[in-house]
Formats: sequence, C-alpha cells, structure tokens
Amino acid sequence: MNTPLRPLPELISFLESLPEPHILCDRHYRIVAANAAYRANCGEPDDLIGRRCYEVSHRYPVPCDQAGESCPLAQSLASGQRERVVHLHHTPAGERYENIELSPVRDAGGEITYFIERLEPLPVARGLAGSQGLVGRAPAFRAMLELVARVAPSEAAVLLQGESGTGKELVAQAIHDASRRASGPFVAVDCSGLTENLFESELFGHEKGAFTGATGRKQGLIEAASGGTLFLDELGDIPLSMQVKLLRLLETGTYRRVGSTELVRADIRLVSATHRPLQALVAQGQFRQDLYYRVNTFPIGLPPLRARREDIALLAEALLARVAPGRSLRIAPDTLACLIGYDYPGNVRELRNILERSSLMCDGDTLLRRHLPEELRDPGRPRAAPLLPGVAPALTPPGLDAPIDDLALAEALRDHRGSRRALAARLGLSERTLYRRIKALAATGEG
Repeated sequence: MNTPLRPLPELISFLESLPEPHILCDRHYRIVAANAAYRANCGEPDDLIGRRCYEVSHRYPVPCDQAGESCPLAQSLASGQRERVVHLHHTPAGERYENIELSPVRDAGGEITYFIERLEPLPVARGLAGSQGLVGRAPAFRAMLELVARVAPSEAAVLLQGESGTGKELVAQAIHDASRRASGPFVAVDCSGLTENLFESELFGHEKGAFTGATGRKQGLIEAASGGTLFLDELGDIPLSMQVKLLRLLETGTYRRVGSTELVRADIRLVSATHRPLQALVAQGQFRQDLYYRVNTFPIGLPPLRARREDIALLAEALLARVAPGRSLRIAPDTLACLIGYDYPGNVRELRNILERSSLMCDGDTLLRRHLPEELRDPGRPRAAPLLPGVAPALTPPGLDAPIDDLALAEALRDHRGSRRALAARLGLSERTLYRRIKALAATGEG
C-alpha cells in the first residue's frame, strides 16, 4: 500500500512562486502538489492531487516507459540525478511538445522521496497537423526533436545531416526560434548556389573598389545575421579555398570585408547542413578536417520520411493546407494507404510536390487514388511520361533528386529553352541539385 506523503509547506510555497508550470510527484507517480501555472497548463485545476502524472499529461493508464516512451521519473530513480526529456502532452490547446526537466528531492537520510517536474513548452514542433513548425510523432522524429530542444538554448555550432528534402532549413529555423537569439535575424545561405568568386563577397561583404564592379560598400551575410543565426546550407559544397576563410571566422570570431584591412567582430550562431557525407569528404581531401570539427560540435541526423511513416498522414494534412489553402481537401483512406506505402526518395519535399499535383488534378473535396501519380498507384510499373505536343518527356521518375547521368543532363541543357526551375521539375531534381550538377558538368567540360 502506498502511504500518502505530506511534503513540507515551504516546498509547496516555493513551487507556487515559480512562473513556469511545476508539479511535485512522489516515487509512485502521484501528484502531491501543483502550482498555478501547471494547473492552467493542464486544464484540470480541480482534480490533480493524488492522480498519476502520466494520466494527466498523456492520458495513459500506465507509466510512460510502459507505453513506449521515455520516463524521466524512472530514469531519475535509476540514475539518482536530474533528467530531461521531450514529451507530447495533452493541454487545453491540444497536444503539444514540452521540455520536461525532473529533479529528485532527497530526505535527511539521502533517499529520494519526491520529484520536482518543470514543464517548458516547445512551440517549434507540433504533434498534430498545423500551418507552422515541425510536425510529427514518430520515434525517429521525437529523437531528433529532443536533440533540437537540448542544443537550441546554447551557442554551440550545429551540423544537420540528412537526405535531400528532409527539411534541414525548417529544423535550422526551429533551433533559431527556440534559442536566445530568436528575436534576431535568421539568414540562410545556399552554399551550392555560390561560385568561388562570389562566396567571399557574399559572406563577408566588400568595400567600394575591392574588385571590378564593386561600386559601393556591400554588407555581407555574416553582418546581416548579426545578433541571430547564420544557416549555411549544403556546407559540403564550399570550395577548399573558401573553407580556410570560414575556419578563421569560427576560430577568431572576426572577419574582414573584401578589400578592407579592418577586422570586424562577428556576432552569430552557426547552424550548418549537408546531405553529403562530410567524413568521407575529409578522407578524400575535399573538406578540411579542422573545419569539420568546428562545425560538427553538435550533430543532428534528420530521419528520411520512410523511417517515419507514422507521420505521413499528419504531414499530408498539414501540407495540403499549405498547397491548397481554402479548399479543405480530405484524403480518401485508400489514397492515404498509397501515400504511406511509398518510399519517397525526395522525402518531405517530394510528398509536398505529390500533394500539390494531386490537388490540381482533384475537382472535388476528396483526393482519390486516381489523382495520385502512377508510381504511387502502381509501384511495380515503370512510369511512362505523357507526350504532349511541343513538350519533351521527363527524363526521370518524379521523385526529387532521382538519378540522371551526365550525358542526359548535358543534352537536356542544350535542348531546354525555359527557366532552370522548369528544367529541374522536368528532370525530377530539386533546383539546388540541378545547379550543383550544372556546376560539376562545367568543371568536367561536358556542359
């Protein structure tokens, strides 16, 4: 039998003085005290004391670790230390992610008798479809989100690694939004889109007369990001000659504008991203090892969509609202089954493109199986692109970043008369990958 404990009034008074939601639990998960902020947060102010924390927060009949989640109370009992996790909690506004910090309280004999639990909302992610923020509930997504929550309040350099289309810029934005720099600027730089000559000028800025065409002083992107976060996307594409300049910036915290001798102090937090294996590039001599260690202080891997199929329904609902605003489209059950069963080589970006195309094919209020691309309806059949007068067939299946050899790409470049965006869509590539492939072709002389 669990004997009720009576915590010190001073301890309860202390919790009540705290602005963040706090509860006091015993070793058996029972809530023995809750401050006003917690009562307002959970929406059940009159029926808390004596209930189990997992019943209130999760609506579970058993502790979190018995329901497939991490349990900070069980972890703290085992370690005897403070524990932190990210959990999806029920609130009056619906389910939302929250940072949980749980600290043990010991009696005079050193035995743990209570736990103080602090809740901190994590507004950059949601466990339900929404128009903003990261969306997901799958274990792989939660593991990534917990790393985001841990590193965001710090100033540590973060390296995001994942396949094309996994949402690296969204995660970088989430890290910025959950940091102490959230009120500052978030400046994203696509390193694959900058030539070697442009890279230094774009990043550091230049003085008037620094080179032909420099008719005035230009602010660099580092200066534009001052007080905030600089996001370097496709870091693996930075030329070796520029890597040393970036390394110097990270080591000294200073830089010079092109054409200037004056040192300028940088006030940025760096988040980088790449889909390329940087360790392999280091081994091949294509990426500096010292720079790799500088940017890789806190690595976060982004799971591919096929590793989080539980989230496809949520993501589809959220993305439909973005690509077809105002239409309130629904997805038929067999259509959703097709979406869930597909492997998505282009990840979330490809799912978005599929939904946008399907919404345009749909005249009603429900997406049906016939509105999906053929490779989703019949995965075993090779896709034959429809031939329309004056329109060249697509060279690849419509999964983003699908394989295409250099010869076919060179022929497509010679024959294409429209925009690069249209060409990327025709080839089944992202624009970023198309520009990178064109640059590689030019280097080999095949373009």
